[in-house]
Amino acid sequence: MSTPDPADAVLRVGAIGFDEPRALLAEHGLSLIEVADGEPIPGSFWGDTEAGIIGTTVYARADTPVHSLLHEACHLIVLPEEKRALVHTDATDSIEEEDATCYLQIVLAGHLPSVGSQRLMEDMDRWGYTYRLGSTRAWFEQDAPEARAFLLARGLPVA
Repeated sequence: MSTPDPADAVLRVGAIGFDEPRALLAEHGLSLIEVADGEPIPGSFWGDTEAGIIGTTVYARADTPVHSLLHEACHLIVLPEEKRALVHTDATDSIEEEDATCYLQIVLAGHLPSVGSQRLMEDMDRWGYTYRLGSTRAWFEQDAPEARAFLLARGLPVA
């Protein structure tokens, strides 16, 4: 008998619906497009169920993990507005941007009543995000001052 994959337990967009994340993304100048079940997700870097980004639009299906939707959206949010329109599939320019993206996705999960930051951090661990302190929560609380400073410098939320 095989052991279940912990990644199968992550919260999916279909479980919370598209309205809540769509409203949150709109607050940051982004659109969220629902992709039909079984259809390829436009702008997805990893393919499969992972969210995609093109310009100021995030694409996701019902089976897309919430952490993936938030992660890709946050890649766009951390960019200056003039750079967003140029993005297609891959938005990361640096480790600093990647760290800020991870931090911001946790913060924004706290703005989604159906999700919350704690659940998102657990899902990030289940999915396989790795941090030197051993967990997403430990990184977020103890080892991310640069990510926090990056967001503050751009006027983005850190709580």
